[in-house]
Amino acid sequence: MLKRLFPTTKLIKSKPPHFTKIPTQMEVEVKLRLPNSQSHQKLSNFLSPFHTTTLIQENIFFDTPTTTLAVSNAALRLRFYNLDSYAVLSLKSKPELTQGISRVEEHEEPIDPSLARSFLTDPNGLLGLSNKSRIMEKVKGEFGVDELICLGGFKNVRGVYDWKGLKLQIDETVYDFGVCYEIECESKEPERDKELIEGLLMENGIDFVYSDINKFGVFMSGKLPSK
Repeated sequence: MLKRLFPTTKLIKSKPPHFTKIPTQMEVEVKLRLPNSQSHQKLSNFLSPFHTTTLIQENIFFDTPTTTLAVSNAALRLRFYNLDSYAVLSLKSKPELTQGISRVEEHEEPIDPSLARSFLTDPNGLLGLSNKSRIMEKVKGEFGVDELICLGGFKNVRGVYDWKGLKLQIDETVYDFGVCYEIECESKEPERDKELIEGLLMENGIDFVYSDINKFGVFMSGKLPSK
């Protein structure tokens, strides 16, 4: 199992003089939480004719020893897909989640999976990418990070479905402390698409609630959502 490490050490917050700001990219998603595995299975069965792929994801997070990024509502993540077939480095910040609609600033870059794996045991190696990676330049420059530790993470099995023009993602997320189920849909018209998804769930007798915390928030809290 993955373990979180929070040793104490010195943090320097000075910014390098030539920091270049990355243009903001906004990710908007509908997020609805399913109460249990039965609801997850029922929805997966209904959507099976629309299934396009299944993704096995491993999500690993990094922060300073004093959680500078988390305190600033930011998350630095390496995501590995399908047993290291490929990997993505991402930085998410300023999340908002209201009535099942999530908005977050997101930046992503592909990264060699073998190189990415090396950072699990050498987190500070990520900082050495700042001359190649705009994400790491931002982490060092905007957030003043000069040391990283690996926080651990969680695994996720994501079924992807094309349904009525929507790309539905049905997640089974495995934390050290339990399993959570969720449906996500990236959207340019979230209110309209949320209504469509709610209709799908209600018509098939599938219980749900609006997600009120994202997966990283659940991970950091150390417990499953109460509702």
